[in-house]
Amino acid sequence: MDDLTIIQKLVVWAPPVLLAVTFHEVAHGWMARELGDHTAEAQGRLSLNPIKHIDPIGTVLLPIFMLLTSGFIFGWAKPVPVTWGNLRSPRRDMALVALAGPLANLVMLIGWLVLVKIGFTLGADQEFFSTPMVLMGFAGITINSVLMILNLLPLPPLDGSRLVAALLPPRWAWRYGQVEPYGLIILIILMVTGVLGQLMGPPMSFIDKLVGSAL
Repeated sequence: MDDLTIIQKLVVWAPPVLLAVTFHEVAHGWMARELGDHTAEAQGRLSLNPIKHIDPIGTVLLPIFMLLTSGFIFGWAKPVPVTWGNLRSPRRDMALVALAGPLANLVMLIGWLVLVKIGFTLGADQEFFSTPMVLMGFAGITINSVLMILNLLPLPPLDGSRLVAALLPPRWAWRYGQVEPYGLIILIILMVTGVLGQLMGPPMSFIDKLVGSAL
């Protein structure tokens, strides 16, 4: 994609990014509803309309800035509200709600992979259709891989921390959760120092190999 213009890159990346963060958040809200909490539904956050989930910084400015300045891209949407006390089994169910987001990204990753395969099948004879499908498909694979792996990191408030908290004794889980107000700052420090890239590199490479073998 290096030979694309800025406008072309935005056109290729915008739909996969918006779909990735939207389905991720809707999956959280849907799972919460199934487990007894209707907060997200009551606030209209189970909608697939991206506008309801866009965070001006995390969904728009940061992804665009990173897309134009680096080969790494990530972002976030407005978190879907979950009322912990409404869940039938709060500790267990919060872990299931958290896991729903990365699983949604995995499903979308597979969907974009299918689109790439269709694009390759069409080939050069139908380049007008196949090229955008392949480029957008690879963008979708990338952003969903990043979101899935990133959110599984055990850093509050990322989804992985909810899974860890469910396994810890309640007292330890409470102390662990006290890190949450500083989570974004820690994440930015990890990114700037290159530690985040080192943590995500191996699983990203593993997914790349799986995608390559599937194609």
